[in-house]
Amino acid sequence: MDYLVELRRELDAFGAALHGDLSAPVAHCGDWSLADLAVHMGAGNMWVVAAVRERHGRAYDEDAATRDPAGLLAWYAKTADALVEALSADPGTEAWTFFPPHTVGFWRRRRSQETLMHRWDAEHALGSPAPMDPALAADGVAEVFDTMALRMISKGAATPPEQAVRITATDAGLGWTHGSGEPVAEVSGRAEDLLLMLWGRRPRDTPPVTWTGDRAAGLAVLAGPLVP
Repeated sequence: MDYLVELRRELDAFGAALHGDLSAPVAHCGDWSLADLAVHMGAGNMWVVAAVRERHGRAYDEDAATRDPAGLLAWYAKTADALVEALSADPGTEAWTFFPPHTVGFWRRRRSQETLMHRWDAEHALGSPAPMDPALAADGVAEVFDTMALRMISKGAATPPEQAVRITATDAGLGWTHGSGEPVAEVSGRAEDLLLMLWGRRPRDTPPVTWTGDRAAGLAVLAGPLVP
């Protein structure tokens, strides 16, 4: 997957959403408005620029943003350009990250996924979320289990599950097993629906995802928490 291409597309789509009502509430981000989400995204972009160029994680600064609508759009666009430029370095280049691998490649993937989810949040706030690319969404599901859930366990924010659940993306032809032993249940659906479920944008026990086996046990495995 060419993460830079995916990232640029999602960054631009998020930026396009900022031409909508910046006061619109963002349903799955606490009490944030769309303007607040824009500040979060732009500050996060520059945080990663510093992580790559200066190799530290101390640069998250929401105060750098203006709340003037036109100024906010221009500022966000500058942070998006700066992020893509920084991540154009060789993916094997050393960088500060919050989880292995400590490389630019980590941030190419993580930032693509962060932007994908918040692009959906922004468009959802405006009432018209565009579909996710199935391959990118499936990669996001994989990231939940190979990075985010492991990080939550390593931080002591979650415990390793004692049972296992199988997760199957029907449109991507991919599957993952989370937990120990034979899966007690399986949850399946489109990669987008699975990703939205895992990140708390959709309920875990209702359509459009489908459960088979011991659903209660499977839900307990996914209770994690899997993500921050």
